[in-house]
Amino acid sequence: MNRQDILARLTEAPLDELLAEADVVRSKSVGDGVYLRGIVEFSNHCVRNCLYCGLRRANTDITRYRMTPDEVVAAALRTASLGVGTVVLQSGDDLDYPAGSIADIIARIKDQADIKVTLSLGERPFPDYELWRDVGADRYLMKHETADAALYDRLHPGKHLKERLAALRYLKELGYEIGSGFIVGLPGQSAQTLADDIALVRELGVDMCGAGPFLPQADTPLSSAPHGDKDISLRVVALLRLACPTINLPATTALASLDPGRGQLLALRAGANVIMPNFTPSACREHYRIYDHKEAVGLKSATAVIRQAGRTRIRDGGLNKPCTMPRKDFACTSASSDAAMWANPRLSTP
Repeated sequence: MNRQDILARLTEAPLDELLAEADVVRSKSVGDGVYLRGIVEFSNHCVRNCLYCGLRRANTDITRYRMTPDEVVAAALRTASLGVGTVVLQSGDDLDYPAGSIADIIARIKDQADIKVTLSLGERPFPDYELWRDVGADRYLMKHETADAALYDRLHPGKHLKERLAALRYLKELGYEIGSGFIVGLPGQSAQTLADDIALVRELGVDMCGAGPFLPQADTPLSSAPHGDKDISLRVVALLRLACPTINLPATTALASLDPGRGQLLALRAGANVIMPNFTPSACREHYRIYDHKEAVGLKSATAVIRQAGRTRIRDGGLNKPCTMPRKDFACTSASSDAAMWANPRLSTP
């Protein structure tokens, strides 16, 4: 399936047929199991000023926090004790959190628990990536956000898509399993952009890709922008499965937040095979506001939706083949458009 095929199916294929086809491919390619990957959001500090993110540096209406290393390790060990096979250590681009401290956290977790460690810490100096890989980090998750370089530059002041892609490629060279992803429904996004996103995911050869709808946050420049469309988001999940049959695809928390009680179920039926419950201590969780009205996806609700989908929870221990294409509770430690394009769920191409 080339880019033109992706674009045509994104805009023209009947939704029910597309989702059903993706579900069949998912069952044949990766089976009926659903991996749980537990998230620990250990810092909401960020040096970036992305227009859509509530953690942006310019947001002064957020309570900032950093969990201590002991708190991070304890949260990860609790995640492991509940039978979850991967912990995702996530933060903003917090360059004041020392690379050595993160390395120590990784080493302590790996020493005390049989669990995969995924990092989602944004863009860091390349030697940091090397250090963390050397002490046992298994995966790195860093969404490319959008394949449109001009749109990326507008949404990420002072940053460029080529820098993000260079980091992802370097992480892959270091031996990390890598995850990328993008936002569906960003202001200024087109159907062609989404087709490019899917093609880029395939070209990068990522092991996991998260694609969820845009959800506005009140303290950002895009606070009044409309949220992304649920059906388009499901189309994207399905097309990712068809374009990359063996990739790991999360049923995102953003979809759960857009359609509480049904969003993740629909994603599982559209080809997803991962859910990422949140294990951040409650005192901190409310302050990790990338977007508003974030659904509280915990272990109990994740297990329930897996059962509702007729699927089985399995422990995350292995690596699916990457997608390829031929070259062409602790106390929280405080510290200081083109919206009309998305009116039709079938998408209209300009």
